[in-house]
Amino acid sequence: MLRRLLLRSSSSSITAAALHGHRFLSPNPQIQVFTRHFLDLHKIGSKEAIEKEKARISDELSRGYFADISEIRKNGGKQIAMANKTVIPSMAAVKFPDVEVSFSDGRSLRLPVSSEQAVTDASDVGVSLVCLSFRANSQAMAESWTAPFLDAFSTSGKVQVYEVSFIDSWLLSLAPVRKLFLKVMKKSNIPQRHIVYSFGDHYDLRKKLQILNLLTGYIFLLDQLGRVRWQGFGFATQDELSSLLTCTSFLLNEK
Repeated sequence: MLRRLLLRSSSSSITAAALHGHRFLSPNPQIQVFTRHFLDLHKIGSKEAIEKEKARISDELSRGYFADISEIRKNGGKQIAMANKTVIPSMAAVKFPDVEVSFSDGRSLRLPVSSEQAVTDASDVGVSLVCLSFRANSQAMAESWTAPFLDAFSTSGKVQVYEVSFIDSWLLSLAPVRKLFLKVMKKSNIPQRHIVYSFGDHYDLRKKLQILNLLTGYIFLLDQLGRVRWQGFGFATQDELSSLLTCTSFLLNEK
């Protein structure tokens, strides 16, 4: 009887979140990270791998939830810098790390999307705006960038927006639960806007992108080769939106 009640409660929570338009994200992971990876150390064979995993645990625990909260209150999620004012030159641009994402209908896609990949019905791939959310509070930050971006460029047929929510809960990452989870999640009715989810561990991605605070949003403008040509943080300001739109126009006309 207790098991039935727990299962019913869990299912109701997920469904309620979907009905209210919220994308479900797992809570602060510091304790879970320590426990999961500490128990997994015995499965690793080499001394080098063990040392690497220990370094990871130390790195993950070096910043806590309250440190992230304090930083958000100080700078509004802007991290240590504001958004780029100009486009990053192609010679200095780095490729966005590969990450597999899932749509609510179960389809999967590997980001970044390049001009060699077929995305949707779009005939061409120009630039992609990739917005990363690790906690529910940063989803509104992502939307402060994507709405004006789509208003300006959706008719061009050469832009795509990917709002990526990271789900690091091991339970929601299990295939049967993940399938149910995706069915009840929010869908987009704008062809160029893709609400997608990435399941499982995202530590390596965060290290490559130098992401520390999980409570803020991260915005990346990618060119047709999947290179990062502009970056923003937190909630968009008018000046930053102007910079984003200008840089996008430049990339769409770049040869």
